[in-house]
Amino acid sequence: MSRLYVGTSGFAYPAWSPRFYPAGTRGDALLSTYAERLNAVELNNTFYQQPRPERVAAWLAGTRPDFRFVVKAQRGGSLRAFGSSAVETVAWLTGPYRLFDGRLGAVLFRVPDNVRRDDDRLGTLLNTWPVDLPLVLEFQHPSWQDDAVFDRLRSHGASLCATDLDARDPPDLRLTGRVVYLRLRRTAYTNDDLAVWADRLSAFLDSGTDCYVFFRHDADGTSAVRALKMQAMLSA
Repeated sequence: MSRLYVGTSGFAYPAWSPRFYPAGTRGDALLSTYAERLNAVELNNTFYQQPRPERVAAWLAGTRPDFRFVVKAQRGGSLRAFGSSAVETVAWLTGPYRLFDGRLGAVLFRVPDNVRRDDDRLGTLLNTWPVDLPLVLEFQHPSWQDDAVFDRLRSHGASLCATDLDARDPPDLRLTGRVVYLRLRRTAYTNDDLAVWADRLSAFLDSGTDCYVFFRHDADGTSAVRALKMQAMLSA
């Protein structure tokens, strides 16, 4: 049976009180309260530094067993891994992620917009990446949007990230790996916008595919409220 995982990019935002968090929620209570309402999170801080074992243990202890963490691959390490240093760097990069064990939803590997398509670099990463760690690739330069790239991901079981930045040009949802992965990054979404995305996602859920959906961080928790709405739409 397929599962829907919905959340936001990060959770440690006391300013989301009282729109999303109850008034006064702070510190370690932020994650546990978040996990009572949403069932997944994209960890922002792992993009800037590798997670320490004690921090991972606290995250796991503060959430229920069916809650999932998506780790954003550390910025410097991911750049080194996307090149000639892949063999040396991937083991260092992924080592801490194994501490999440079955609670790891995916590793989000972001390829920045100044990196154009390079099939050799992509092939080296995919050939080096551990097959037991679910990998999602977000390509920010448009040159990567090509069927040959999608086929390469599919052959390695890696998932393509769809990133929604502009209402005039919404991304396709493509199943290349284990899951469908969608990042909703616009600053505003109407209920009708959410309903359109819910309808598109439901086709994958109905076919037995797990889907991950994450809204961007914002100042006051409106994005988290939107995540709740999306969750309700697809759970009805």
